Amino acid sequence: MNIQLNGRSIDFPKEEATIAELLESYRIQKKISVVEHNKEIVKKTDYERTKLADGDHLEIVHFVGGG
Repeated sequence: MNIQLNGRSIDFPKEEATIAELLESYRIQKKISVVEHNKEIVKKTDYERTKLADGDHLEIVHFVGGG
């Protein structure tokens, strides 16, 4: 499936996937991430059930501590 991830086109190897699976494949911790799926913010509790489809647009922001 082809999706737009942070402005870049990527081919995700699974035909059916959820936001949680996408985050896991990129080793992004969901507790420190915010996901926008087709211009709507997704609640963390919905990551497991929100399915991705070909042509979807996602923006993922994850927070990093520093000083």
